[in-house]
This record gives sequence, C-alpha cells and structure tokens, in this order.
Amino acid sequence: MLQIDLYTEISCPWCLIGQYRLNKVLRERFPTLVTNIRHHPVLLLSHVPVTGLYIPDLLKKRYGVTNPKSSFARVETEALKSGLELDLSRQLYTYPTQAAHALIMAASEKGTQHKLAVAITEAYFLGAQNIADVNILANVALSYGFEHDEAISIATDPECYARVAHEAENSMLQGVRSVPHFIFAEQFEINGGRSEDEIAFTIEKALLKNQTSVS
Repeated sequence: MLQIDLYTEISCPWCLIGQYRLNKVLRERFPTLVTNIRHHPVLLLSHVPVTGLYIPDLLKKRYGVTNPKSSFARVETEALKSGLELDLSRQLYTYPTQAAHALIMAASEKGTQHKLAVAITEAYFLGAQNIADVNILANVALSYGFEHDEAISIATDPECYARVAHEAENSMLQGVRSVPHFIFAEQFEINGGRSEDEIAFTIEKALLKNQTSVS
C-alpha cells in the first residue's frame, strides 16, 4: 500500500487540478496500486465572511490583477492539458472552507475522505455551489457515508472548527506553503501545479523506496 498525504485548500483551483491529475495517474498508470490518501486542511484565507468574497475584487486588491480572465485562462489551459474542462468564471466567489474541511476530516473514519474531498471541490468549481452552505455540504456528503443531520452537526460544530484550525496550523508548521502539497510514502514531496508525469515519477520513486525497504 502506498501512503499519500495531500494538503489542499478547497477553494484553490490548482488543488482541483492536482486531485484530478492524481486520480488520473493512479487510474491510468498504476491501476493495481492500493493507496491510502489522507487529506490535511490548509486555510489560505481564514477569515472569509459567510457571504463570500468576490474573486475579481480580491485579485485586484491582493495582486493588482485588473483582468481576471487573463489569470483564469492560465489555470484553465493547464487543466485542459489533463482533459479537465474548467471555467473559472462560473464561480466568482470564494467562501469560508472550515465547514467543508471539518466534514472531510470526519470522512476519514468512513473510508471516504479522498472521494468526499474531490466531490466538495468539484461542487465548488464545476457546480458553482456555495460550499459554506451547510445544507449543500450535507447533500454532497450523503453519497459518502453521512446522514444529513450528522453532516449538518459536524459542519456547524465549533469543536470541529477548532480541530480544522489546529490541523491547518500543523500544516504550516510542517512547511506547507503552497498547495496542493503531496507527500508520498511519508518522504517524497512535491507541490504546486505539477504535471501528470511529475506525479507519476514521484510515485515510482516512492514505490521503489518501499520495495528496497522491504527487501
């Protein structure tokens, strides 16, 4: 079994691409490989209001970007290289992600963590949904082992929020500065917008190390 630790922020488009590429690489190049993918929260914007922030305004204020379409185009072109059709103009708001991270963390006990993380990320980017809305989150979680009321309870629990904050702080203390951040077999790290080939190469290195350790 290959252990994969994945540090992501749900509202980051590069994380959507990274998860998509990881799944594609595993499916197409390592079809028999058994993996355990553990998700860890990263909070890029920890104080987003419930109503969300308008992304074009955010890009202008933080980075001086006056034409969001040009910024979107680079990410969309990169996504298309892997067959992912992405239109970032569909989702023009970024929302707080603590509730979503809380559910993803809880899903580890149900064995559905990675699938739920992908589903929530896709609901945000591809479905243009407000993933701060606990009812939307609960509806997504229904397919991944949660009852509706159970999901609502987790997504609104202050203790779960505190746990997310604690784990996000741990992510920073471990040196995670850009997302997505991958760690394979607890030692081989890559981050950012890596290609399918780079992901596959790192997996091969991790598998080779595992084989060497066993022998």
